[in-house]
Amino acid sequence: MKRILPMIVAALVGVGAYFIFVHEPSNSVSQSAELTAPAEAVATEVADNADGDAEVDTSTIPDMMIGNPDAKVTVIEYASYTCPHCASFHAGTFKDLKKNYIDTDKINFVFREVYFDRYGLWASMIARCAGPEKFFGLTDLMFQSQSSWTRAGEPAAIIDELRKLGRLAGIDGETLEVCLNDNEKAKTLIAWYQEKAGADNIDSTPSFIINGKKHTNMSFAEMSEIIDAELE
Repeated sequence: MKRILPMIVAALVGVGAYFIFVHEPSNSVSQSAELTAPAEAVATEVADNADGDAEVDTSTIPDMMIGNPDAKVTVIEYASYTCPHCASFHAGTFKDLKKNYIDTDKINFVFREVYFDRYGLWASMIARCAGPEKFFGLTDLMFQSQSSWTRAGEPAAIIDELRKLGRLAGIDGETLEVCLNDNEKAKTLIAWYQEKAGADNIDSTPSFIINGKKHTNMSFAEMSEIIDAELE
């Protein structure tokens, strides 16, 4: 289970919004990149925001949700696209959760991204590129192929693999580049993640907030028991 660092400092570098974080995913090759002058300025600004010295308006970042928004039970998942335990959850428990609770409108399910590293942020920017309509389909694709794209090698190769997933979902190349080069959006996503994860005291992934109560990774049987109790 991955543990979240207390602060993430990000820097934008060149084409494709290349990010450098203080923590690299354990299932990918550690890489570094040379900062440009503008990138250093962005890195400083993000660090300042993390210290509370500046404000970033996170209201432009919508929660991605499926199911019944008026349901009695809301399940919020905090996950990283580079987290193997998150991929395992989506390959198993999530499918049962979707079949039995989401598709039957018994719950509202919210997915919130956690950024351990630049690769998870790139994946998030692509997943959100076409809005809510394609988000969960792309999320499924990214988790299914996680062991492949996270091990593609150099950062340029990894981002190319993520672009391929975006195109598979029907997003054209030009739109993908616009999304990946949206530095303001990237900066806002980081602030949004810090705000949400901080408020819910998230320190590992996957983590779940079920009607306001925090839970760590669990089986479908365990999650079902908690949800059923809330539905009574």
